[in-house]
Amino acid sequence: MLGQLPRLIQGFGNTYQGYGANFLATLIIVVDLDSKNKEIFLKELNEVLMGCNPQPSTYFCLAIEEGEAWFLGDIAAITIAYPLAKQNILNQYIPDSICGTWEVLANAIYTGGLEKLKKKGSHEVGKEKSSWAINISPHMNIKKNTSPSFCYFRDTIQSHL
Repeated sequence: MLGQLPRLIQGFGNTYQGYGANFLATLIIVVDLDSKNKEIFLKELNEVLMGCNPQPSTYFCLAIEEGEAWFLGDIAAITIAYPLAKQNILNQYIPDSICGTWEVLANAIYTGGLEKLKKKGSHEVGKEKSSWAINISPHMNIKKNTSPSFCYFRDTIQSHL
C-alpha cells in the first residue's frame, strides 16, 4: 500500500481541490511503525507528500509499533471486552514499546496464547486481529488512553474538527 501512497495522496488532493476554499479537508494517514526508525520513516513519508501535486493538508499518525498498541493503551477496555484477559501480561506492557505488540495482546487474551494462534496461520491471525478491533474499540476511553501514538492521533483529529 505504501507504494501506492503518492497516487492516493494526489487523488485525495484532486478531490479536495474541487470542494472549494470554504471546505477545509485534511487527510490523516495511519501507518504501523513496525520496527522502523520513527524519524527516518516520517521523513520518508513527508518526502512522498512533498512530491505530490496537488498536495492536500496531510498528517501521518504512526501506531507505535502496531495498531494493537492503541488497544493496550486502554487496559480497562481490553478487560471489558475480554474479562478473562491475563492482567499480569497487560500490566507489564509499556505503552508504545517495541516489543511484539500484537503478540503481547495475543498472549493476554487469546485462549492458548500466541503459539496456539500462530499455529492456525496468518489468515487466522488477521481474522483474530480484526475481532480484537471490533471487540475492544467500542470500550476505549480516548481521553484516558496511555499510548502516546494514539494520543497524537486523537489530538490530530480533534484539532481539525
